[in-house]
Amino acid sequence: MLNLIGEFECKIDVKGRLMLPSSLKKQLPEGEQEKFVLNRGFENCLVMYPLTEWNKIIAEVNKLNLYNKKNRDFVRFFYRGASEISIDNSNRLLLPKNLLEYANVDKDIVLFAFSNRIEIWSKTNYDGLLVDEPEDFAKLAEDVMGKQDKEDKNDDVS
Repeated sequence: MLNLIGEFECKIDVKGRLMLPSSLKKQLPEGEQEKFVLNRGFENCLVMYPLTEWNKIIAEVNKLNLYNKKNRDFVRFFYRGASEISIDNSNRLLLPKNLLEYANVDKDIVLFAFSNRIEIWSKTNYDGLLVDEPEDFAKLAEDVMGKQDKEDKNDDVS
């Protein structure tokens, strides 16, 4: 299982190209450092997946019952803007203009890597997100992670 980690401040050039930081690229398995899928994320960021990780996610999405309207709506929005991108000979990724506009990205960005994905944020939006840090992060952790522990115990009971 892929487990990316880190925050990386980067710049996008005038043509919309991003140089992937070498310390982030080293975290990717051999053979998964060249092709990615870039997609719209939540909270006006972009999400970049190594191609093999994207294929795992779409396998789950493709199991949805498309006779259900909520599922159809989700699928349409989920796939909207999804683009395969590849590293060029100069070790850069060309990010589609429509996706950069969606995320309000101009020059300064933050790559936030976690789990199997890399979120791409405009630096301004990312900094604004961190200003809205929960008043009580410990309480949020308990609400999110504490319930997970209870659910695991309930699973053991049956």
